[in-house]
Amino acid sequence: VMRGSRDGVEIGAWIVTGGLHRGIGRHVGVAVRDHQTASTGGTKVVAMGMAPWGVVRNRDTLTNPKGSFPARYPWRGEPEDRVQFPLDYNYSAFFLVDDGTHGRLGGENRFRLRFESYVAQQKTGVGGTGIDIPVLLLLIDGDEKMLKQIENATEAQLPCLLVAGSGGAADCLAEILEDTLAPGRRGSLQGEARNRIRRFFPKGDPEVLQAQVERIMTRKELLTVYSTEDGPEEFETIVLKALVKACGSSEASAYLDELRLAVAWNRVDIAQSELFRGDIEWRSIHLEASLMDALLNDRPEFVRLLVSHGLSVGHFLTPMRLTQLYSAAPPNSLIRSLLDQASHHSGTKTPALKPSAEPRPPDVGQVLRMLLGETCAPRYSAGGARDPYQGQGCKESLCLLSDRAASDLALDAILGQAPWSDLLLWALLLNRAQMALYFWEMGSNAVASALGACMLLRVLARLESEAEEAARRKDLAAKFEGLGVDLFGECYRSSEERAARLLLRRCPLWGDATCLQLAMQADARAFFAQDGVQSLLTQKWWGEMDSTTPIWALVLTFFCPPLIYTNLITFRKSEEESIQKDLEFDEDRVKPQHPLRGCCRRCPPRLRRWPQFWGAPVTAFMGNVVSYLLFLLLFAHVLLMDFQPKAPGALELLLYFWAFTLLCEEFRQGLGGGWGSLTTRGPGPTPQHTPLRRRLSLYLSDTWNQCDLVALACFLLGVGCRLTPGLFDLGRTVLCLDFMVFTLRLLHIFTVNKQLGPKIVIVNKMMKDVFFFLFFLGVWLVAYGVATEGLLRPRDRDLPNVLRRVFYRPYLQIFGQIPQEDMDVALMEHANCSAEQGFWARPAGVLAGSCISLYANWLVVLLLIIFLLVANILLLNLLIAMFSYTFGKVQGNSDLYWKAQRYSLIREFHSRPALAPPLIIISHVRLLIRQLRRRRSRLPPSPVFEHFRVYLSKEAERRLLTWESVQKENFLLARARDKRESDSERLKRTSQKVDTALKQLRQIREYEQRLKGLEQEVQHCSQVLGWVADALSRSALLPPGGPPPPAPSGFYFPVEKELSNNKQIISWSGGGWELCTSALARGEQMMQI
Repeated sequence: VMRGSRDGVEIGAWIVTGGLHRGIGRHVGVAVRDHQTASTGGTKVVAMGMAPWGVVRNRDTLTNPKGSFPARYPWRGEPEDRVQFPLDYNYSAFFLVDDGTHGRLGGENRFRLRFESYVAQQKTGVGGTGIDIPVLLLLIDGDEKMLKQIENATEAQLPCLLVAGSGGAADCLAEILEDTLAPGRRGSLQGEARNRIRRFFPKGDPEVLQAQVERIMTRKELLTVYSTEDGPEEFETIVLKALVKACGSSEASAYLDELRLAVAWNRVDIAQSELFRGDIEWRSIHLEASLMDALLNDRPEFVRLLVSHGLSVGHFLTPMRLTQLYSAAPPNSLIRSLLDQASHHSGTKTPALKPSAEPRPPDVGQVLRMLLGETCAPRYSAGGARDPYQGQGCKESLCLLSDRAASDLALDAILGQAPWSDLLLWALLLNRAQMALYFWEMGSNAVASALGACMLLRVLARLESEAEEAARRKDLAAKFEGLGVDLFGECYRSSEERAARLLLRRCPLWGDATCLQLAMQADARAFFAQDGVQSLLTQKWWGEMDSTTPIWALVLTFFCPPLIYTNLITFRKSEEESIQKDLEFDEDRVKPQHPLRGCCRRCPPRLRRWPQFWGAPVTAFMGNVVSYLLFLLLFAHVLLMDFQPKAPGALELLLYFWAFTLLCEEFRQGLGGGWGSLTTRGPGPTPQHTPLRRRLSLYLSDTWNQCDLVALACFLLGVGCRLTPGLFDLGRTVLCLDFMVFTLRLLHIFTVNKQLGPKIVIVNKMMKDVFFFLFFLGVWLVAYGVATEGLLRPRDRDLPNVLRRVFYRPYLQIFGQIPQEDMDVALMEHANCSAEQGFWARPAGVLAGSCISLYANWLVVLLLIIFLLVANILLLNLLIAMFSYTFGKVQGNSDLYWKAQRYSLIREFHSRPALAPPLIIISHVRLLIRQLRRRRSRLPPSPVFEHFRVYLSKEAERRLLTWESVQKENFLLARARDKRESDSERLKRTSQKVDTALKQLRQIREYEQRLKGLEQEVQHCSQVLGWVADALSRSALLPPGGPPPPAPSGFYFPVEKELSNNKQIISWSGGGWELCTSALARGEQMMQI
């Protein structure tokens, strides 16, 4: 009873009993009390008592003409008689039924049956929108009156659960029900039922009770037997099996409520074994309500089960259902606050959403823009063009996907994968981990979706205020990053060429971003560390040159350009040969539209080497490095030798022009969002629709771009001061400091080196450690500096000198510069330097105004010792430990850091013009003229500027995504195989096999016991037959001297015991033995027969 009440509370059940402090009602009350005492949750047990008014003790205290709540009821312990019983105080509510009788139990049965029938017809949910409320009668023990209640319940089609082993009516019905289900027991049921009724209810009328039992057995599908010997099954499992068994139909509509109940209780095992055995014809429309419940209640296993049985997610996901899914966000969660914020900032004229209102898909799109910017294009819009594929498979979802052109998402529409992307975003925003992983497995664009999910989760983790929720999002982001890494590794092992195209392919579902862009913004360093990504980056870094070209050959050719036409530099195969090599992806190639490139392609291979060499990112990098070094040399020469108050000289003007070209390059990068030239597409739907603010935000997100802007801003400030009369010295000071910034910018070139690149990351992280360390050092330094200054010079009023000695002197003391003659009076001249006698001393060589107090000078020396001890030993060692931890952490993953930095460097120089400053101004003018011509002619941007991105035809994209899906299936199969072969799974399977073997052994024991019983009965029947045959042979009915009756073939049972009454006999019928039930009173009666 206690276990049942506990499980009943967990599944939200209400318990209805007699409510009296007697019998099973008392045990239920004790169980409810114990559960409420031990429970820490907010859910309470709802126990209702339904008792007849005439048997309630002290019932007069419950009546009050004026009404009273709560009622004061005097309760006593054990009852003193068997006529009246007290109410159990552990119940929540009571129904007291007055049928006009006193001292008679059972008067409430009619009302209770009507109440249960009425409840069974109601539905759950607000307004009755849920499932029918399941009602189950639980029979424990019980007298003969309970048979009438069970009969009435079965007539009302209410299922009943019989607890075998509890005695009384429960055991009686359980045994009779077992006999009716056993094979070969048809003819003896009535006699055995009558015998059992007499055994369990000796005082009752056997004829009346047998008639009741027979009427109950006509609806035996409503009866379910539970015995503790069957195994420790959970209570909701038993209840669900009983409800499913009570349906007794092959129509799927009859099991809808049971299916939704299984979803609510999260019993996918019962749904598989009872509802999806193959005898029920489920259709997709039948499963949609259950799928909605599974999504809202976070039941990923049920989602898998329903989808595997034919549910169409494309037809399921409608705008209304998507709104309901987002409405399931908890009121105080991060996503709910973001949705409310988006609704308040929306430009629609509709009133803002209240916290309880349902969020709309446009609000979700606005939240995605807030989180991801233009990297993830608007997926849900208030209005947009109708999709031409709306009449096909997943039309309800397609109209939600985007406000861009329908052709961008036509492929996902044809493949029917767009709804999975919508559900993936929903699961990520609501932090449904297992749901998100399953939706990722079912959707397309697997690599891009994994990286996009990682990016979104890490952004949400940074915004999450709850530490536990943020940790869960970070863990899920790490899982998606691992999935993206492993899946791309599988793709790269299958085909290097297709894997490279997968990296460069734009994904419409993620704002036309590529996998490399998503990985960079998701900070997925492990993704860049893969061989496939690094192979592509190496290919892009060397351009059309062979990646095996020696560095010395590159440097030599750079300073001696005619060597390009020799065999010193090796170039890759021409574009036409590459196309012929990969015929199946010939549509992927983008035909260049610029006329100059067309002319260059028609040139001989030797002549094409010139643009191929100078257009490679490695050559552009080398040119910019040489140019930057020359710029620093020119800058240093101007500051040291040629920076005079007179008018600027030729070298100074060249420096200004050089800085101007650097400013133009930063301007170009800023307008391109840090991704390229004025014509380059940044992340977002189209170049024209990418907001300037977003492009500037992308540009400023790079630390080196910020350093460039600071350096150029200081340079402009210094030049302005230098050209302004009276501010020459200020301008020189600013330019000197600016030279330091420009020189530190030179560290960026070290990222190309595998050994020095990670060191830049280490220095950056150590700067953060120093920033936090300064708080500790500053507190201790101020405490010591103020204390010592107050003890040494209490009368000094010179504020600059006081501040210098408070801050600067303790800082120098950390590095060993300790002015003992200025602090220890033992080293000072004990001369009076004030009107007071004997309390002041003058340090050697110091004016009279710097008098040192002699009072408590020993304390100054002690403070110096403590200061040096804490600062030099404790704090500095703390800083060293922090540095060591940072160095070890980064150095251990130096390969990951370097490869991620390498992508940023290659991406930057891949989009830069070939010419380096100051000659880069020529490229800027050429780009500006080209952009004006294209805008005037309304031509699309040239593919030569489309960096790290390819545009595939629909057919080629379809084949590429199909290939990716195949690789994903292979990856998931291999992952599942590895999981099955793991030690934990093997142990789990072994445990299941042991449980199955134990269950089979129990069944074998039961069969052995039954066989032994049958053997005994057959043996006894054989003895009876032998006695009958012997009696007939001795009687006068047979002719004398006749042959003896033949013995039955195949059986021989020796007669060992004497005859007894009321035994079973075996009669020969048609060559077979059949068990029959008979009552042989005496052998004389058999003789008469």
